[in-house]
Amino acid sequence: MKAIVQTEYGSADVLRLEDVEKPVVPDNGVLVRVRAASVHAGDWHLMRGTPFLIRFIFGGLLKPKIKILGTDAAGRVEAVGKDATQFKPGDEVFGDLSECGFGAFAEYVCVPETALALKPANLTFEEAATVPVSALAALQGLRDVGQIQPGQKVSIVGASGGVGSFAVQIAKAYGAEVTGVCSTSKVEMVRAIGADHIIDYTQDDAIQKGQQYDLILDAAAYRSVFDYLPALTSRGTYVLVGGSTARLFLVMLFGSWISKISRRNVKFQASKPNQADLVILRDLIEAGKITPFIDRRYSLSEVPAAIRHLEQRQVRGKVSIAV
Repeated sequence: MKAIVQTEYGSADVLRLEDVEKPVVPDNGVLVRVRAASVHAGDWHLMRGTPFLIRFIFGGLLKPKIKILGTDAAGRVEAVGKDATQFKPGDEVFGDLSECGFGAFAEYVCVPETALALKPANLTFEEAATVPVSALAALQGLRDVGQIQPGQKVSIVGASGGVGSFAVQIAKAYGAEVTGVCSTSKVEMVRAIGADHIIDYTQDDAIQKGQQYDLILDAAAYRSVFDYLPALTSRGTYVLVGGSTARLFLVMLFGSWISKISRRNVKFQASKPNQADLVILRDLIEAGKITPFIDRRYSLSEVPAAIRHLEQRQVRGKVSIAV
């Protein structure tokens, strides 16, 4: 089969389209014919091996142990293991492969059946493949960490990005009043996905004086967490989902201390892939409450170009890969 293979750390130039052995389905898993994938920030971090801690988490201090990247996948079940009971050949599925070896940038991948759910019936494979990683992060950041409630005022910083674009729609589905923060060129896109209010941070301060939120979900981290504290209500919560590595580590290490001295909730969200949440996302999509926004489409051989485009940090929504 064809796959995008990496044997060393570096820029997108280290990625090669090669012929590799087709995987053999495990007893408790399924073989998926990948029809589409998508790219996100985790792909370029794994590709480059930065920050250096990633090499300890995923193995491969000097050379990557993960040879085929790709976390988001959508495709058709080709075969099932003898102990697998949830799916049958021909089923259309989607999933997050981050806890089962990655490998979505290939024509086939083998994964445990619990990593997958039936694909939303109203999405194409390319649309479905943009959902798992980013939408799971948005859902879990808002629901589990932020404990979103109907009627709350919620700000989504980085509202036009992969996580942010799903977060705007999920917050609306939970009955919140949503303010999206983005740049000028993305205002219309954020309005189209349902934000009640929009702040163009290139024209106005994203932390407007007098405006307070019950929940701020930061998917960009382009400014310090301390800047956002005055914009939180007395019981408000700031949730950091993505952005600057330095600011991510600051909240991971000192979030509890910042919460104590500020009397606000400051939290870091680390996604946990699970089948139950994929089903929740599928139901929201089929109900018309979430629609993926695709910025650009690439083929499998163009994965390096797709990652280069993503690294420029100008993507609106998601970047899809047609396999």
